[in-house]
Amino acid sequence: MLAAGRLAFVTGARAALDELRRDGTACEVLFVCVPTPMGVGGLADLSAVEAVIDEVREVLPPGAIVVNKSTVPVGTGERTAELIGRPDVAVVSNPEFLREGSGVHDFLHPDRIIVGSNAQDAAERVAALYSRLGAPTVLTGLASAEMIKYAANCFLATKLSYVNAIAELCERLGADVEDVTEGLGYDKRIGQSYLSPGPGWGGSCLPKDTSALLQLADSVDFEFRLLRAAIETNTRQSRRVVEKIQTAVTGKRNGSLTRRRIALFGLAFKAGTSDLRDSPALAVAAQLRQAGAELLAYDPAIPAEDSSFDGELLTVVDDPYVAAKDADALVILTEWPEFRALDWPRLATAVRQPIVVDTRNLVDPDVLRRAGFSWSAVGRVPRPAAESQEATDA
Repeated sequence: MLAAGRLAFVTGARAALDELRRDGTACEVLFVCVPTPMGVGGLADLSAVEAVIDEVREVLPPGAIVVNKSTVPVGTGERTAELIGRPDVAVVSNPEFLREGSGVHDFLHPDRIIVGSNAQDAAERVAALYSRLGAPTVLTGLASAEMIKYAANCFLATKLSYVNAIAELCERLGADVEDVTEGLGYDKRIGQSYLSPGPGWGGSCLPKDTSALLQLADSVDFEFRLLRAAIETNTRQSRRVVEKIQTAVTGKRNGSLTRRRIALFGLAFKAGTSDLRDSPALAVAAQLRQAGAELLAYDPAIPAEDSSFDGELLTVVDDPYVAAKDADALVILTEWPEFRALDWPRLATAVRQPIVVDTRNLVDPDVLRRAGFSWSAVGRVPRPAAESQEATDA
């Protein structure tokens, strides 16, 4: 697209409109794709959205459409129209559903296209832009389109909290969460996505969107108990992981980790990205540090010279074997597939105690056992050695 002259980059929304005018082209559709981070009290911070509108409202040509792709509270579309203050400019909500690390694929292969506007012709014009993708398209009003985005993200967060709760129950009852979620996933009403237990959910979307929807519910005097419980369950999950580490290292759920060295494998909130925003790995790390542990961390996407930590919380190294040296436990916190291919016998010779706490259920426990590690995971109970050998032989 760059070579064909169909894509150009400028700084500032108004500069983009000026560039089009210089080329003799009028802006027909303006997409607003800016961050809406968590603001004061958990509400979405809309300052970036409002800044773009303030920049372009006077120079938009008649008949233009302003499309908001950012995740914004219900009512933002109406507010945007008021800020523009021009009846000749329509406002459309077209929320994006792109996963971090696979945005291009998700854009080209969407599950659905959501287009909301109080102007039917504007909604149809925006929907037509996606016609070649062949995805189901939902045409609706502004409020409904904005609500769909929050409803989707909050449902996924609730699903993750649910599976983490099921994982804890599996541990207490002697069931295996991997078998349980496999059985659940084949049910078409449930599906297989977002059924992987772990140290909790995080990232740039789910924490802020659950908080924002909860605040919106409160503003209309609706007690959203289910969503509140999902958030509380997620907050508790990091503490549960820390207790699992304490048990593995000391034999006691609240055993002291003072001067214990813990190696953390993975810091990003998910594999395939370097994003540390609201990472559950950092929530676990903060509690381990508070408990007195010394933390060394390795993440394939986080360089050792990263200045995010300054040694106060943890020290980042660029080699997993360096991180493991003299460690009292290795804790897998991000589901990087390369961790499966590590030289686990070599790691076993580097550590002080051969303990792996796999919060992502990532590495084959038999591989760890053969390397000499004891193993603790989420929602899984270690099988006796004889049973494990029989399963391997079979």
